[in-house]
Amino acid sequence: MEAMICAMTHQERRQPQILNARRRQRIAKGSGVSVTELNTMLNRFAQMQQMLKKMGKFQKMMARMGGVAPRLMGR
Repeated sequence: MEAMICAMTHQERRQPQILNARRRQRIAKGSGVSVTELNTMLNRFAQMQQMLKKMGKFQKMMARMGGVAPRLMGR
């Protein structure tokens, strides 16, 4: 996965949805993986971003409510 990240530009790492099929092929070839593996990694990355965003919203909500939640979240 490290090689895939190195093969991408800074903008592509920030916004992987801008990658077209040909660019995905070149990134996969340059990093020594298949296009399928690259697409899987990008999909997992998007899922992780969504999950972290939801967790952040949940933490903010719990902090507003006060009580035990901030202490459980490590604060």
